[in-house]
Parts: sequence; structure tokens; C-alpha cells
Amino acid sequence: MHGDPDPSGPAAGASSGDDSIATRVALRRKQLGMSREEVAIRAGMSIAYLRRVEELGTGLDPAALMRLAAVLEMPYEELTAGRRDAPPGRGGPAAHPVLMRLSEQECWQRLGTHGIGRLAYTAGGAPVLLPVNFLVDGRSVVYRTDPAGPAAVRAGAEVAFETDHVDEVSGLGWSVLVAGTAEHLTDPDMLDALARRPGAKPWAGADASCGSASCRAR
Repeated sequence: MHGDPDPSGPAAGASSGDDSIATRVALRRKQLGMSREEVAIRAGMSIAYLRRVEELGTGLDPAALMRLAAVLEMPYEELTAGRRDAPPGRGGPAAHPVLMRLSEQECWQRLGTHGIGRLAYTAGGAPVLLPVNFLVDGRSVVYRTDPAGPAAVRAGAEVAFETDHVDEVSGLGWSVLVAGTAEHLTDPDMLDALARRPGAKPWAGADASCGSASCRAR
């Protein structure tokens, strides 16, 4: 068996933005640092057949793809259909993207009443970024966390909060960043009212008291 030149692109017959079997095989092989010849040998197929997979990605033998998935250390379903839990933005941008600045009112409108966002703060001189489910209360972002958990920042600490949305079909999206200082809520009536709102229960579970990051958009 003889080796063949390895094209520098993901696949000779697939565009770099195409999420197909051909692209997934070629990109995964390169991530693992494996030559086409090495993959073909391990998967029990000819180099010509592997080249066909990377260039066409159609009309392929399921048994061969199962062996190929094992060699590439990825689930068969991911190889053939792509990741179902992939991060957003894989569909690519809109045809003519334009970056626009949102007003403060537009930012709070997009934050809505609750959702999932990212809390950012500094600990030990290093940045920390954690996902949290949040509520919007007036002009504050409120979240619940375990008092001993990593999201339990000290009162008065400078924090930032970000959340976003991407429409995979249109390629449009938005991002809102707010910044301010952390405040620990202690009023029983306020805590009770917030705890009864939709979206208040921490996704991470565990015993949680209410903490809040009082942030004003800028």
C-alpha cells in the first residue's frame, strides 16, 4: 500500500463551511494528526476508498463508516449526522453581516425575564467565567447559587454578565454584556418572591440561596 499526497484543505470536494461526512472525516483525521494512509489501514479500507469518503461523502458502506468512526474516536451518529449538541453559530453568518450597537433599553428587552447566561469575575488574579441561569429584576440580573459554590462571589465584587442568541437559519444574533457589582440579597420577602418566579431554580441543583449581581448596562 502506497501513500498519497495529503491535500491541505479539509476535503478536496467539500467547502470549508460544509458540515458533511466528507468534511467531518477530513477535519477529525487532521485533529488527530493521522495521515490518510494510517487511517485507511486501521479502518481496513483502501486509501482510494478513504479519499472517496473525504471528497464525496455519499454512497458509503455503513459497516466501513462504523470502522472509520472507531478509528477517528467519535460516535457513529456524530460521524454520519453531525453533533446534535454542537455550540451555536455553526450555520455561518448572514450574507452581509452588519454590527450594530444596542441601546440600554434594547439590551434589557433582549435579556427578557430569565434565561441562561455567563457570570464573569476575577479570582486569584485570574478571570473566571461560569454559566448560570438568571432572572431579571428591574435593572438587576439575579441568580441563585450554593453559598460555597464557585458562583458565590463576595458582596461588592466587580462582575460582568453576558448572554446571547444566534438564529442558525438567518445567521443573525445578538449579545448583551452588563457590568456592575455583586450584591447579596437578604430580605426574606424578596427572596421568596424571586424563588417563586419561573426560571429561578438553579440548573445545577443542590441547596441554593439567593445571590444577585446588580448590574447596569453600559
